[in-house]
Amino acid sequence: MGDTVLLAGIVLLGSSVQWLTGMGFALVAVPALVLLLGPTQGVVLANCAAGVICVVGLAGGRRHVRLAAMVPLCAAAACTVPAGTWMTRRLPESWLLLVMGALVTAAVLVIMRGVRIPALRGTRGAIAAGAAGGFMNAAAGVGGPPVSLYALNAGWTVREFVPNAMFYGVVVNAFSVASNGLPELTGPQWTSVAAAMALGGVVGRGLATRIPEERARLLVLLLALAGGITAVGKGLWGL
Repeated sequence: MGDTVLLAGIVLLGSSVQWLTGMGFALVAVPALVLLLGPTQGVVLANCAAGVICVVGLAGGRRHVRLAAMVPLCAAAACTVPAGTWMTRRLPESWLLLVMGALVTAAVLVIMRGVRIPALRGTRGAIAAGAAGGFMNAAAGVGGPPVSLYALNAGWTVREFVPNAMFYGVVVNAFSVASNGLPELTGPQWTSVAAAMALGGVVGRGLATRIPEERARLLVLLLALAGGITAVGKGLWGL
């Protein structure tokens, strides 16, 4: 019972920040889900939940999707998802915790610094970002940071980025679920996850009108950073 309540709380927090800032479910939820359910099940659940949120979020913004950029991004991701799945099935749990925590921590730090990489522009940049995102999504549940870097270097506004990130999230999470499979949850756990996602949408949208976007994004990144460092610590402890 306690684990089910904790699981619902993690999903609720991740869903809320996703609707509040347009990003952050995986960054915030994955470290906690991995610690609660184990690396494989935590990542698969994050893929499922993030994919559903992206489907709902894309409903109102699909007309703003830039297919010219999304096609190479998604095609490259499809090629690297199997490699991420292979890694999660081969590494011991301690190493997986270490790798996932390191990926989340590095992704957060890169986003916070707003790194600009000239190579991440045009079709080649889209392919590179998509390939990195596909691997990271299947291996650690966090495929968004490379796409965020691509959008930053391409000069996209937030309004342009959100629907395209949602589209990418739908595709890459669908590939990841197809490769990794569905999470092995009990009936009550599935029910709690679904309810938490719905409530998170209500909470996130309600807070969006009260909390400045920059402050909300900083809070999300700090939560993700704390989770990533915790996962690294637990991984190191288990070596």
